[in-house]
Amino acid sequence: MHPAYSVIFFTTASGAGYGLLALLGVLTPFGLLPPGAWFTLTALALALTLVTGGLLSSTLHLTHPERAWRAVSQWRSSWLSREGVLALAAYAPAGLFGLAVLLGAPRGLVAVLGIASALLALATVYATSMIYASLRAVRQWNSRWVPPVYLVLALMTGALLLAALQGLWGGGWRGLGGLAVGLSAAGWLVKAAYWRAIDAQAPRRDVGGATGLDRLGRVHLLEKPHTEENFLMRELGYQVARAHAAKLRRIAHAALFALPLLLSLAALALPALAVLAVPSAAVGVLAERWLFFAEARHTAMLYYGAAA
Repeated sequence: MHPAYSVIFFTTASGAGYGLLALLGVLTPFGLLPPGAWFTLTALALALTLVTGGLLSSTLHLTHPERAWRAVSQWRSSWLSREGVLALAAYAPAGLFGLAVLLGAPRGLVAVLGIASALLALATVYATSMIYASLRAVRQWNSRWVPPVYLVLALMTGALLLAALQGLWGGGWRGLGGLAVGLSAAGWLVKAAYWRAIDAQAPRRDVGGATGLDRLGRVHLLEKPHTEENFLMRELGYQVARAHAAKLRRIAHAALFALPLLLSLAALALPALAVLAVPSAAVGVLAERWLFFAEARHTAMLYYGAAA
């Protein structure tokens, strides 16, 4: 599949924003962040900026961005529409949560609004993952590992951002660094399991099965259906060289998981080091998400010469 940069930025930026929002919603009511309202409000502003920037960038992939509002009308049958509805719904409790923190509202009210924000944030990330996981025509996406990957990477990048802010701010729960370490390790394990799964899985279809002619014998393409590249071939037939993909996987392993994990461990002794994990994770998550699209193979390409 062709990696659209607007969608890559959307899924990574909004994922980190929703992960940060979810952690804020859970940790703030228990007093596990630096004291005072301004730390939570600063982190909340960063989370909503990432979410909003990601959502706006996703419209750039549309031929008619001005019609993006129509996406929310098909929520009964479309995960894309559900994602839009949940994304818009998450703003309400998040805004009220920030207002409650600013005004010093009772802890119970802050907890209710924070947990509501966290649940809607995670539900939005889950809906995003299901846009891809529900597509049976793309073997690499139609996997039980896709939702866990999206959810754990959102929480992981959110935790790295929160730990970096705490390192700059000073004070607060020392266990936040441990949370960043744990989520980085979990993200590494889940993503590695996803890659192992798609590498080990045999192709589900060949040209014979796609055309229904396999019962007659071996089927092969006699002539290409087009004399030049068309839209489907550009969008669905994108291919990345195996060596290039392997190199980008190594970059993702190092920049997204190994280095942030080591820096988060070091930050347990010197919290300011947590700041360095953020740019590394940013590079790594962009490589990871680019590969998520580039390594995907659509069944439609069987009609354009793909063997399986």
